Amino acid sequence: MKVILQTDVKGMGKRGEIVNASDGHARNYLFPRKLAIPADKQNLNEWAAKKSSEAHKKELEKQDAIRVKEKLEKQVLTLKVKAGENGKTFGSITSKEISENIEKEFKEKVDKKKINMQDPIRAIGTYVVDLKLFEGVVCKLTISVVGE
Repeated sequence: MKVILQTDVKGMGKRGEIVNASDGHARNYLFPRKLAIPADKQNLNEWAAKKSSEAHKKELEKQDAIRVKEKLEKQVLTLKVKAGENGKTFGSITSKEISENIEKEFKEKVDKKKINMQDPIRAIGTYVVDLKLFEGVVCKLTISVVGE
């Protein structure tokens, strides 16, 4: 019997997949626990509509990420920090501060988890940081750290 999985089922497949299950396993285990639904015509149509909706939503997110990438790669983010005479900053600049400053200056929301930094910035200078905006969309943001 063909069934559409509603959740990940160990040994069978992931959520949203259409898999073959034995009739007894489907009726006695999968259906009562709401782990799967029968793959009849109506459920297959709803599943196909949901898949196309998700694909469309993902495409819109990708287009938005590309737009943000094009906007940010042309810009230089300038951060003013207090620094000592030798060029070392008091404190460090983290991905959270970079995210907040991108939102202030460029009016674009970038989650701090999407900012890829090996180490926090601790000195005055110019740095290039990768922003992973979406699958396959990586932006190289130039950050200029200047002393006050």
